[in-house]
Amino acid sequence: MHLFYTPDLTDAGLYELGPEESRHAVGVLRLRAGEQVQLTDGRGAWCVAQVMEGSTARACLVRIVSREEGHGRRPYRLHVAIAPTKNTDRYEWFLEKATEIGIDRITPLLCEHSERKVLRRDRGEKIVLSAVKQSLKAYVPQLDELTPFGEFIASVAGAAGGGETVERFVAYCDEGTPLEARVGLFDSMCRSAADGRKNFCVLIGPEGDFSPAEIERARAAGFVPVTLGESRLRTETAGVMAAAMAQMAGER
Repeated sequence: MHLFYTPDLTDAGLYELGPEESRHAVGVLRLRAGEQVQLTDGRGAWCVAQVMEGSTARACLVRIVSREEGHGRRPYRLHVAIAPTKNTDRYEWFLEKATEIGIDRITPLLCEHSERKVLRRDRGEKIVLSAVKQSLKAYVPQLDELTPFGEFIASVAGAAGGGETVERFVAYCDEGTPLEARVGLFDSMCRSAADGRKNFCVLIGPEGDFSPAEIERARAAGFVPVTLGESRLRTETAGVMAAAMAQMAGER
């Protein structure tokens, strides 16, 4: 059954898909009257609907058969702030895979050692939405604008003390410290989750890593230095590893 994104989905019995989704449903997939589809507003609503007579590639009309709220809601939250890679394809691969695994918010970071300083948010949003549909999710992750590192840290520090406690981690290469002397991200997440703290925020640096000043600023803001293992990972791989670790720890 095909999934369509319907951000303004209402409780009404009849609903008209937007122009792009209508074209995909009728013009590309050639769905016909009576066939069933799935709809989501990206905020947890999940509907089964039936294509109606008279639907066209310009306006596909469906009748909602059933509706569920909070569909597939995960027992944890994950925010990854990551420096986009010089190769845009690698960053977009991260967006796709992290969305498929499960993530709530992505903040692209502009760091001292960043090689990519310009980013198209609209293209990233399309990739995220495509991954949401492919993986049959009812929640669309928030994708922020490219944000200077200092601005991000200031916003996080300003949010401290309000709402649910966020477990903060910063991953970076530290060849001067033995691996056994460093804290593992997965173990840290598991300990937090065991205590009921399942709201995670992870910082991932650029190809040239965070600068010493950025690391110190992150630590001052409450980010715990962590390692993802003995292998030196590419930026996008580290981001996906963080998403996978959060899923395994958060769903225990």
